[in-house]
Amino acid sequence: MAVQKSRRTRSTRGMRRSHDKLTSAALSHDKETGETHRRYHVTPNGYYRGRQVLVMPTPTESEEE
Repeated sequence: MAVQKSRRTRSTRGMRRSHDKLTSAALSHDKETGETHRRYHVTPNGYYRGRQVLVMPTPTESEEE
């Protein structure tokens, strides 16, 4: 069974954890729609790098009811 040589200090623990923080997602603006989206991801409207790559279905009257 593994047994530590000596207790790790609060300082050493804190220094080790200093790189564990989360970074915020990089955001970008679409050229065509001006919509904000995550980098290298398709916008909710289906645009990627200024081109529409996904055709989003339009809701019909029967689906809305």
